[in-house]
Formats: sequence, structure tokens, C-alpha cells
Amino acid sequence: MRAWLAACFIGSLSLAFPSIASAQKTKVMVYTALENNMLAPYKAAIEKAVPEADVVWFRDSTGVITARVLAEKSAPKADLVLGMAATSLLDFKTAGLLQAYEPKGASALKPIFRDPAAPYSWTGTAAYLGVLCFNTAEGAKDKIAVPTSWKDLLNPALKDKIVMPHPASSGTGYLMVAGWLQSMGEKAGWEFMDGLHQNIASYLHSGSAPCVQAAHGERTVGIGFDMRGAIEKTRGAPIEVIVPKEGTGWEIEAAAIVKGTKNLAIAEKIADWAATKDASEVFSKYHAIVAYPGVQHLPPNYPANGEAGMIKNDLAWMAKNRDRILAEWSKRYESKSAPKKQ
Repeated sequence: MRAWLAACFIGSLSLAFPSIASAQKTKVMVYTALENNMLAPYKAAIEKAVPEADVVWFRDSTGVITARVLAEKSAPKADLVLGMAATSLLDFKTAGLLQAYEPKGASALKPIFRDPAAPYSWTGTAAYLGVLCFNTAEGAKDKIAVPTSWKDLLNPALKDKIVMPHPASSGTGYLMVAGWLQSMGEKAGWEFMDGLHQNIASYLHSGSAPCVQAAHGERTVGIGFDMRGAIEKTRGAPIEVIVPKEGTGWEIEAAAIVKGTKNLAIAEKIADWAATKDASEVFSKYHAIVAYPGVQHLPPNYPANGEAGMIKNDLAWMAKNRDRILAEWSKRYESKSAPKKQ
């Protein structure tokens, strides 16, 4: 009888403890522009490193998240932002929306992934860059050679056969526009985009969609980001993933604590985790270029000149000039913007 009662008591404790542990978890609201397939693995990794955290994602495109954070300035709802463009975080920092905090171990990261200006407020986690996804089957039908230069996209045979991300909606779209203006010079950059516009079928509200459409043969060229191109080619799509010979624009995904969070201690622990080698190992499953030195797992079909093709890029300039650039871009090219999903 005593043995039976003891067993029941132990069993009741085993049922009670998980609920107690669960009750001790703190919901942490994290705003992100990560791809949907990354959310569950990132959540699991964060919660393993910070067991008291229950990560709750709010996920949307870079443009939407950026606008949301700025709109919530007087009453922030996010505890952290993670997987967001560093240029957006620079906007948040200028607006006084980020908590000053340098994660433990951040000094060991590659220099481009560290906030260069005091007070230290954001930390890069991974980098992504612009590529061309060229459907070789569709190109062969129209006798269009594989492009190797940005100027090859001005070929009249490509009229209505190119898609790219809308720069106000997508971080990938903005890094492309800012990259052209920086590498070509503003006058030549706008002239290039004027010519490119003649061949654009639509500006899409997603960084992934252009390479996906090219992979499916819906368009001949998708201007998108590196990892999506590599994934689609590995899945068997008849595409070439190309970094043009002039080089390409790029951006950094970063993490930061939102000023005013009521969960500062846990937010700091998550920020600390994001700067670790273990975190970079997780990030490297989805990005070819990550913050921690020596961590790299290039996926199949990743362009051989990817990292070497990154142009000299001024993230602060990109952030400072965003509104001006997007206003000019919209004035010139908004007519081909794809309808936004309701």
C-alpha cells in the first residue's frame, strides 16, 4: 500500500513539474523578417539556450516590420528584433528605439557584424546578397544568353521577363537598389534602373518570390537573394544563380533589444546567445555568410564568387538615404508594383 501511495505521489509530481516549469516561462515578443522555415528552428535554439524564454514571433516583410516598430515608438510591443535588416535597426537607433547593449562575446565577431557607433545597440547575425536567378530553359527558348553583367538585363529580348522585389516592402529589393546607386554612382544607377524598368514584369512584395518564379518558369529572370537561388537550383530548377561581374549589394541580418522592454534580463540573454558560435552554427544552416569567424557551411549550388562579389557597402548611408531613395524609386517605377495581398 505504501509503495502504491509513493508511486502515486511521485507520478503526481512528475505531472506537476512540467506545468510549474511552463508557468515560469516568460513570453518574449520578437519581431522578425526571417523566412517562415527558419522560425521553428530558431525558436527551439533560443529556448534551449535561454530556458526561461517562450519566444513568440511576429513575422512579416522587412518594410512592414520597420514601419510597425517606428509606428509603435510611444508604446513598443516588441521585446527584441531578430533577423531584421541592419539598415532598419540603424533607423530604430536614430529614433531612440533600441536599448544600448553589447552582448557578451560580441567582440569576437567579424567586424562588419558589429555596431560601429556608440552606444552599441545592434549585432549582426548573418549576411545575404543579391543574385540573378536565370531560367536556362526559358532563356534557350528566346535565345537569351546567361547574363554575367547587370547591363545584360537591359537586353530588349527580356521585356516583361524579369521580376524583382519591391524595395519598400523587401529588404532584398532595397539592398539591390542601394547597391546599384553605390557601385554605379547615383546618376548611372538611376539610368540603369530606368532601362531595367522597361524589362520588368512586376515588382513583387517578397524577397523570395522572384527566384521562385524564375525557378518555376513563370519568368526568365528573378532578381533575388543568394540562399533562395541556391535552394531552388538544388531542388532541381533549371536555373543558374549568378553574382554579376561588377559585384552585388548586400545586407546584414541583425538582432537588437527594443528600448522599454519589460523583459530586459531575458532579452539580454537572447542577445548574448545570438552572438555565440552556437548561434552562428544555427544561422549557417540558412545563410552562407554568418557572424562568427570560421563558421561556414556553403549549401549546394551556392555561387562560387558570392562573398567575393560583395561590393563596398555603406550601411549607414543606406539607412540615412532610405526615404529619399524610396520616394524617387516610387515616383519612377511604382506603376509596375504587384498588388499587395490583403
